[in-house]
Order: sequence, then structure tokens, then C-alpha cells
Amino acid sequence: MAGVTDRPFRQLCRKLGAGYAVSEMIASDPRLWGTQKSRRRRDHAGEPAPVAVQIAGADPAMMAEAARFNVAQGAAIIDINMGCPAKKVCNAAAGSALLSDEPLVARILAAVVAAVDVPVTLKIRTGPSLLRRNAVRIARIAEDAGIAALTVHGRSRACLFAGPVDYSAIAEVKASVTIPVIANGDIDSPHKARDVLLGTAADALMIGRAAQGRPWIFREIAHFLATGERLPPPTVEEARALILEHLDDHYAFHGEEAGVRIARKHLGWYTRDLVGAEGARAEFNAAETTATQIAAVRRCFDRLALFGERLVAAGDAPRADARTCVAPFAMQARQQAATPWGGEALAA
Repeated sequence: MAGVTDRPFRQLCRKLGAGYAVSEMIASDPRLWGTQKSRRRRDHAGEPAPVAVQIAGADPAMMAEAARFNVAQGAAIIDINMGCPAKKVCNAAAGSALLSDEPLVARILAAVVAAVDVPVTLKIRTGPSLLRRNAVRIARIAEDAGIAALTVHGRSRACLFAGPVDYSAIAEVKASVTIPVIANGDIDSPHKARDVLLGTAADALMIGRAAQGRPWIFREIAHFLATGERLPPPTVEEARALILEHLDDHYAFHGEEAGVRIARKHLGWYTRDLVGAEGARAEFNAAETTATQIAAVRRCFDRLALFGERLVAAGDAPRADARTCVAPFAMQARQQAATPWGGEALAA
């Protein structure tokens, strides 16, 4: 989620019900810490606790130093990325490429845990490929090293983000360790959240791409787990206000030129597949100033309001209100009270 989960977006997700949000990935190479991109990724001003910083790299000593540096900058939790399948990251032998070298995984985890006095967490995939699944072995290495919690994306490195998620692999990991396990991968609705929790026995859920353009998914999931009832979509006016608030924080954080350019993808996600938003993306992308981009957003939501009080997705069909009783399980999933991820939907 690098390039997406910046501070303004994390704060919005927390406001809308995410129990916990992790920073964009920060490289462990100290030569990169002085860049504008790195400094911005380390900016946590006003962010609600706990501040969690994700680090990536392949050298145990560098990773340990990166952990110390970020704790000194205010991180209350260090998250180690061994799940990113991006070519740029894996070509540096970092991210999910590390899953192919279990001894190196052990050295990195031991070095980082020993370097800091805050909880260290880890995100992984099921293994290097479908034929080389080693998530259970990695999980046991992590537990032995003192990792506080483990997030598992249910695909291999080779799968990238394509194909079905192997939730059974997450269940195997959960059964093999005693530390909290967080399930991740294609959790895009309250019903899917419930099914993944029940099917994996995971302690919490990590939401990534499903929050793009839909940060209110966190409150939708929390409400459904607690009551068995689905919340209706946001009203057009509420969505307009939330998006304008997001843009205001976003522009202040990134500046006008970069802010307008980066906002285009967020606005595309916000209005993707909405009835009445046809052509809006072209308007957002054509805007070169904050004022013109905001004006385009206002026009878009004026059009959306003509189609009803609430946001309407193209192809949506009326659904019966789900009233499955899941509250007892939701309460059980929240019994990890000593950690910030106990039974919560988290932002990647």
C-alpha cells in the first residue's frame, strides 16, 4: 500500500473505524532516510496512537538500525515487511523474496526484536510459490524470535495479487503458533470479514486494497460483526464531506502540485462504479490546482445526489438484510485486549 496509506489516509481510516494503521513501507538503507519521500513517510504528527512503522530490507544490521531510528522518531510498533511481492522490492532481496531464505529470516527477526523495546510484528505471504509454501515454518521462526503478532496474506509471492486467496493456509498458521495472527487478502465486505474470521480463527483482519475509495469499510465490518446487520452505504452528503476533509488534509500534507497529482487516484477510487459519476475521473485528472479539483468533486457529488440520498454502485441489487448472529464470535475475537489488534479490522 505504499503510495496510498499516507498519514492523511491513515487518519481517515482510523476515524472511520480502523483499529490500527501501519505506515507506508520505509527502506532500511540509511542513505535513503534523508529523502523527501522518506521524511514524509515518517511524519506522524497528530496521528492517533499507536504509531506503527513498517520497515523493509534484507540486511539484519540495517534492519535493526532502522528499527531503532524509527522508534526514536516516535514509532510505538515496528512492523517488518516480508510480504510485498513488488519487483522493485524483491529485486533487492527484500519483502516476500526473503521467504526463500529461512535462516536469513531468523537473523533479521532476532536482530530487530533485540534492537528495540517496543513490539515487533511481521507480515508474510504463504511462501515463495504455490509449490513452496512455508508460512507455518516462518511463523514458528517468528514466534521463537519474539515477534508480537503475525499478518498473513493468503497468496504466495509468485501469485502477486491474482487468483484465489488460500485462507486454509492462514488457518494452518493460526493453529501452529500462540501469538496473534491477522488474516489478510481480498477481505472486501462485512460478510467476507465474518467468513474469514470464522474460517481461519484469526485474531483480527488486515484490510488493504478494499479500503481504497471506501475507508468506511472498517465501520461497516465492525458494525456487522457486533450486530449481524449491514450498515447502508454513506449518504452522498456524508461521502462528500469525508472526501473534502480528506482532500484538505491531503493537500496540506503533500503541497499543491504533488497533492493534486496524487489525489487523482484517490478520487478515481472514491467514484469508481458509482451511478452518476461517469466522466468524473477525467475531470479530476484534468484539474491542475486544488481549487479546480475540489470544484470537480463538488460537481460530481451534485450529480450523484440526483440519483438518491445514498451512494449507489452500478449493478447493485437489493439484498436481504443479513441477521446472522455473529456477536458471540466477535466478542471472542476481541479478547486480545493487551494488543491493539484484538478483533479489530486493521488498515494495511
